[in-house]
Amino acid sequence: MKILANDGVSQSGIDALEKAGFEVLTTTVAQEQLINFINENEIVGLLVRSATKVRTDVIDNCSSLKLIGRGGVGMDNIDVAYAKEKGLHVINTPAASSESVAELVFAHLYGGVRFLYDANRNMPLDGDSKFKDLKKAYAKGTELRGKTLGVIGFGRIGQSTAKIALGVGMKVIYSDPYMDAASVSIPFFDGQSISFNFKSISKEALLKEADFVTVHVPAQKEYVIGKTEIALMKDGAGIVNAARGGVIDEVALVEALDSKKLSFAGLDVFESEPTPEIKILMNPNISLTPHIGAATGEAQNRIGLELANQIISLLK
Repeated sequence: MKILANDGVSQSGIDALEKAGFEVLTTTVAQEQLINFINENEIVGLLVRSATKVRTDVIDNCSSLKLIGRGGVGMDNIDVAYAKEKGLHVINTPAASSESVAELVFAHLYGGVRFLYDANRNMPLDGDSKFKDLKKAYAKGTELRGKTLGVIGFGRIGQSTAKIALGVGMKVIYSDPYMDAASVSIPFFDGQSISFNFKSISKEALLKEADFVTVHVPAQKEYVIGKTEIALMKDGAGIVNAARGGVIDEVALVEALDSKKLSFAGLDVFESEPTPEIKILMNPNISLTPHIGAATGEAQNRIGLELANQIISLLK
């Protein structure tokens, strides 16, 4: 049985699948050629990340296909309900990349409060001629310790982000309409752990109280953070989106940054991905990464193994 990992899969996942008797193809097939390739090679399992779309045309026209796997959390690039109606298995790896995404959130947060997003742009240009000027420009940093982090969406990634925040010494508040209360346990290197109990508050209350906001929700039809929500935030607050493009109104975000309502933003995802707007890319107050939240070796190994184990369980 052949598995097509169209957006790639870790070697650990390939090894596990091959040991179980599957043949794994890692050819990257263009979207318009995907149906023909699946049919010609009698692919039974299609593995994707965020690049490949698995819509009704693929589902309807690929009779050999038995399983669709998403290496990651969000499955907005797959017509999940329709695939299940047609009898296909649809799987993902909701827990495998949580820590990696959470660490990237904090990379953006630390970069924001110490102006690294701007310093890294200007030091190569002016570091040798305007060193003292740059030193003065970036001399008013702030600490994360003691500040309040507001987490919108308190699933696995939101909770992993909260764990880091607690370790840093931040106060954590969260808003999640599907989770009234949550307990977060932080394990340490020596086997000790400590638990914290939380209760959800309204999004409005969170926005008013938080010094920094991080968003961890699935793709939405409407903005989670728009002009109205930004108006509720503290003056000088920062915001990070490593969830999905389109959950933050980027026009309202740029306006808030330009007016100094917000001090900085960190974006790993974009409304018009994979071609982010120039106004976003060129804004001096935005820390930018190209949708790499889960792009660590550790996360990809966990994703590959988790996908492989599910495939073996479902198809063997």
